[in-house]
Amino acid sequence: MICSSIQVITFGLNALRGRKQIRKGVWGGAWNSSNAQEFMEYTVSMNYPIDSWEFGNELSGSGIGASVGAEQYGKDLVALQKIVNQLYENSSKPLVLAPGGFYDKQWFAMLLDVSGPNVVRGMTHHIYNLGAGNDPHVANRILDPQHLSRVSDTFRDLQLTIQRHGPWSAPWVGEAGGAYNSGSRTVSNTFLDSFWYLDQLGQSAKYDTKVYCRQTLIGGNYGLLDTDTYVPNPDYYSALLWHRLMGNGVLSIDFGGTSYLRAYAHCGKQKGGIALLLINLSQNMGSMVTVRNDLNVGLAQGQGITRDSSFVHGLKRTVSWVGSKASDGLEKREEYHLTAEDGNRFARTMLLNGVPLELTEDGDIPPMYPVQVSASSPIYVAPLSIAFVVFPDFEADAC
Repeated sequence: MICSSIQVITFGLNALRGRKQIRKGVWGGAWNSSNAQEFMEYTVSMNYPIDSWEFGNELSGSGIGASVGAEQYGKDLVALQKIVNQLYENSSKPLVLAPGGFYDKQWFAMLLDVSGPNVVRGMTHHIYNLGAGNDPHVANRILDPQHLSRVSDTFRDLQLTIQRHGPWSAPWVGEAGGAYNSGSRTVSNTFLDSFWYLDQLGQSAKYDTKVYCRQTLIGGNYGLLDTDTYVPNPDYYSALLWHRLMGNGVLSIDFGGTSYLRAYAHCGKQKGGIALLLINLSQNMGSMVTVRNDLNVGLAQGQGITRDSSFVHGLKRTVSWVGSKASDGLEKREEYHLTAEDGNRFARTMLLNGVPLELTEDGDIPPMYPVQVSASSPIYVAPLSIAFVVFPDFEADAC
């Protein structure tokens, strides 16, 4: 899988080679590493820059079609790390990742215990929380805040498992496409799909996920690019805005109001300050959001958060969230509002501040300009829309 345009490459290795089927769906015996080692030696001889080697695909827990016990899997990872150490003795070593499957608490914990310190540097797991691509309820699940929030349990649990059993490692989402089996033919390549996608990026970042790989760049209904034309689908532009605007620092945000408005905050990426992601799942109700930077909030007591009819967001000083610069009314913020063409949530074209996002005549990505708005005015998030809002002059201590 290729995780970025600068060719940061992770190769997946066949973790079933050499094993024998013990019973239906369960495989045992030691891994035969000869084929993998030959391939790794070739990449070294060609001086190919490999970021990481991922061991196996969907063999964790009960597996998908096949499974391997965590104890044997851990022993095989130790063998893989020895190969990496030998081949990259005098150069920067690629990371070893595992298991590339669905999260199973007991299985993941044992894998870390058996493999030991500094072997598995990224715990990769897969997420398809919308169900099968041919399920008629996919669209409804995307707009259900309770359904979207359930995946936080996985992120939280994995983070705790790593802290307790393998603090040298880090959580990675190795594969996520919303709906499995190539995605939904009527949803995954439309404007509506960006709601679960951006929401999951926000949730994963809150729980210290280091890498999030989208399934796919090209292929299936859930590709970021159209399989036939290579024209970007709406999710491509959503991912691009996230990449350009949301920095690595994740900030705590507290608010009151409808659960249909999702909010995430990061340090700004390009211009400093902070960046907000606001997702309005409601099809009928818009929301007014006011950001205040003058609240003194106690984290333990949770006091000082103002809630009123304008849906005020409070920023927490105790987590380095409060801007220290007093506003003189001249500061501007930048807003990027994403809506569907003709108001059709299943549209293949996304609008940015009312302008269709379409390739230029030369086939380039179009310019993605924000609108400049007074930083002190409320933010309006229209029904069934997404807004990125950048406050370049907001001073947050954590940023």
